[in-house]
Amino acid sequence: MKNLTLKQLRYFEALARDGRFRRAAEACAISQPALSMQIKELEEQLGGSLFERSAREVKLTAFGQLFASRVRDILRAVDELGDLARAAQDRFLTPLRIGIIPTIAPYLLPAIIRDLTRTFDGIDIQVRETLTSKLVHDLAQGGLDMAIVALPVSEPFLTELKLFEEEFVLVRHPDDDGKPVPEREALREMRLLLLEEGHCFRDQALSFCHVGAARPREVMEGSSLSTLVQMVSAGIGVTLIPEMAVSVETRSAPVSIARFTAPRPSRTIGLVWRNSTPLTKQYALIADVIRQSVAAVRSPVVSE
Repeated sequence: MKNLTLKQLRYFEALARDGRFRRAAEACAISQPALSMQIKELEEQLGGSLFERSAREVKLTAFGQLFASRVRDILRAVDELGDLARAAQDRFLTPLRIGIIPTIAPYLLPAIIRDLTRTFDGIDIQVRETLTSKLVHDLAQGGLDMAIVALPVSEPFLTELKLFEEEFVLVRHPDDDGKPVPEREALREMRLLLLEEGHCFRDQALSFCHVGAARPREVMEGSSLSTLVQMVSAGIGVTLIPEMAVSVETRSAPVSIARFTAPRPSRTIGLVWRNSTPLTKQYALIADVIRQSVAAVRSPVVSE
């Protein structure tokens, strides 16, 4: 055990995460035979098998699963030692690994990256776009430094910082332009287009419509807001989208956009990061830049 190295632990974590030697080797920037040899040496030092190997993939053994949880804690602690050194020098984390949910990324990410790059000289931003549940998992495992999500996340290991609030708007076929906006309960009797399971925006839309366990009369699902808006344009149904998405999604889809009457549906967008990081001061400065970016690109797109 005295010859156990951090490099071996990082190789092990990569293989445990990716499940394939080839992908893990690429992630670690080494050859596949070299990775295989390092894993074999690690198992010999530990005196037990970490992986069950097959022709197509590898899976953690019971011992490997226990080992993996400890390894991730160790690697996260080591990474935070580097963060501590940067914090002492008042420097930013490079690279900065930011996660963001799909219902925000296409509309705000270009401005956010542009402004962060302009503000912090030499910052290297790496972005992961995926669902909130996966972002929270990556934050817990140390794979991300922060994430832009809908609040609250309500995870005890995360700090949540509010960035802004935005309303949802109703998207209807162009023929419905000027018609009275339906009450939220009426939406349950319409063909409601929603994002697939797993998107927090889907849950927020259902909550606004007072839909709990009971589903609307007829629901169709899409993989993105773009798909939903295109379906509405084709006369398939109605949908809700965040106001930030209106200018982008309506460029190629003729639809009618309307605000709801009060109380209007809305969401809170925020920045989250691990409580244990020593870079809280730097992350708060990054949040300030993101707020400025958002203020510059957001403007009311639907009249009162």
